[in-house]
Amino acid sequence: MIDPIRPDSVDLIRENRELRDRYDEALERIEMLERDVDALHDVGVYTYRHPLENAVAYQEALDFIKASVRQHIAEGRAIEVSTRFTFDNSLAKGRKMTADLAKLMLRAYNAEAENCVRYVKAGNLAAAEKRLTGAASSIARYASMMEMHISEEYHALRLRELALTADYQMKVQEEREIAREERARLREEQRAEKELRAERERLEKERAHYAAVLEALTGTGRDDERYGLQAKIDEIDGRIADNDYRTANIRAGYVYIISNVGSFGPGIVKIGMTRRLEPMDRVRELGDASVPFGFDVHALFFSDDAVGVETRLHHAFASQRVNRVNLRREYFYATPADVKTALAEIAGNLLEFADEAEAEQYRASEAMRASEAGGMAGTGARHSLERLKRADV
Repeated sequence: MIDPIRPDSVDLIRENRELRDRYDEALERIEMLERDVDALHDVGVYTYRHPLENAVAYQEALDFIKASVRQHIAEGRAIEVSTRFTFDNSLAKGRKMTADLAKLMLRAYNAEAENCVRYVKAGNLAAAEKRLTGAASSIARYASMMEMHISEEYHALRLRELALTADYQMKVQEEREIAREERARLREEQRAEKELRAERERLEKERAHYAAVLEALTGTGRDDERYGLQAKIDEIDGRIADNDYRTANIRAGYVYIISNVGSFGPGIVKIGMTRRLEPMDRVRELGDASVPFGFDVHALFFSDDAVGVETRLHHAFASQRVNRVNLRREYFYATPADVKTALAEIAGNLLEFADEAEAEQYRASEAMRASEAGGMAGTGARHSLERLKRADV
């Protein structure tokens, strides 16, 4: 007679099935995450294996790893060696042979590890790890009869060294990029301050000129001219006050929304700010020889808090950043109309905004290419017709 299944057993079976399902789901999520990380690496987005604060911290970690590698070698913990191997029925000869073979195995493995470390880059870390693991497996196969292999602890140490080296190289690149962009920012600030100082000097000279003429007309009875001169002096005083305000208020400036269809394609805009007196100077600098076409301006918006307006716009399009790693790159997957809507909500009514990019040189270049392609097609057709005529003859 078959015993009936007890109710508590049924519950245990159900719980076991639920736990297995949850375990399978967790494994699937981990695999998806790994695929996502690999995909990010393929498109140039690097994910740190061992996130540290700066390159100095990575260098210290690498120094510690290298010291641990030397310690493992000195203490004989790099190779797992069998103590039961005999040669000519002698354990002593067997130990001598395994010791000699261990040196050869370690030399071969370390040579492969050093090559991997020397040539590892942010984009080929997985390949370097696979190569080193394959080397460890091959070496173990050659010494399988003697039950010898690279110790798992030592191999994990060298793999960690590989990952830290790739992280270190990426961090060095990031810090260089940050330093380069900081120097560019400081140059931009210095240009803005120089322009503001030069503008104040020009306004002061202009005011002094009008003031001298006004004084010369005192007592001449030419009141209409004097009133006109005084109005000009008052206007200049206002411009000097505005200039002084912009010099003192480092947050004041122009927020610009620009695009470059010819260089980056449609649907990408740059959102930035400048304190320059003439913001178009900054736009022209961005469209220098490093890009094939100049930028089109969709909006130049002056604000007493341009820094705040720019920051709010960046937050509004944070999920649409082109470069999700380096946030100093201010390009976004958005249309000018999208930014117009966001800017209107932040700043109120906009007096001027160009929804469409002119891209004159790009469109002219495309038209020339189309014309040349059409001409080549026509020439090809004429040549084919001539060949047919000659064949008929």
